[in-house]
Amino acid sequence: MEIISQRKNKIWFAISLAIIIVGIVSWSIWGLRLGIDFKGGTLLELSFKNQVESNKVAQELDNIDFTKNNYTLQKTGDRSFLIRTIPLDKDQVNLLESTLSTKVGENQPLRLETVGPTISNNLKNKAIWALTLASLAIILYIAYAFRSVPKPANSWRFGVCAVIALLHDLLVSVGIYSLLGHVYGFEVNALFITALLTVMGFSVHDTIVVFDRIRENLKRYPSKDFITVANESVLQTLARSLNTSLTLIIVLLTMLLLGGSTITSFIAALLVGVTIGTYSSIFTATPLLVVWQNRSNKKVNNS
Repeated sequence: MEIISQRKNKIWFAISLAIIIVGIVSWSIWGLRLGIDFKGGTLLELSFKNQVESNKVAQELDNIDFTKNNYTLQKTGDRSFLIRTIPLDKDQVNLLESTLSTKVGENQPLRLETVGPTISNNLKNKAIWALTLASLAIILYIAYAFRSVPKPANSWRFGVCAVIALLHDLLVSVGIYSLLGHVYGFEVNALFITALLTVMGFSVHDTIVVFDRIRENLKRYPSKDFITVANESVLQTLARSLNTSLTLIIVLLTMLLLGGSTITSFIAALLVGVTIGTYSSIFTATPLLVVWQNRSNKKVNNS
């Protein structure tokens, strides 16, 4: 069975490129729905005693000075609504709750979060630094861990290819999440960054399993060419990678279907990331390594 070859590598790269383009188009058209963690504001989820219409809640929000034209309303259940608005103080929140209780119906708060603009900017910077430092640490770790890889293979190539596959996963995850945000209202918040970091760890772990088998087979079969060793290594680890990923995906699907609305977007981000990470560890990272190694070999032969 041939998974890694010059012809099939082009197919895998084309599939990856197509998925990335879909994500970029979605991102450029709809952007990302930033949550209050990164935008600042107040998030209030209310549960009403009886069923009420969304337009009735919206009508009363329009009549309140500090929420008029400054809110979004999302229905989260049969009798519950999520209100996002500008940062409100305690008195304003109390007034909002009492007004809706009087004019719409008796209710009780399920969730209340308020983040100021200064804190949201700080969280943005920390999120960017977290992703950047994690990527650099991964390159250094893999380069060190694979330092004993037989020549002419280079340990740095293993690290860089793993991170390129990782960036592929992040691009696709963000792009698809942008689409989910447009369709289902999912927001980018601290949980989303947590999901991305988790996906990074899972994706790199899967990639290292394949790369480690390539290293072992290079030592075991020094006479074989690199692309043959890479293909055999992928085949040897394919069942393990798929079984591990499918087990996790089943758990995530169960949580997505049975979990509460507060973790739905987080689980969805994990589900997308794990699926893409499984694909990239087999069909992106290894083909990249093969292409890079083949070009390096050609340069050596030509010189």
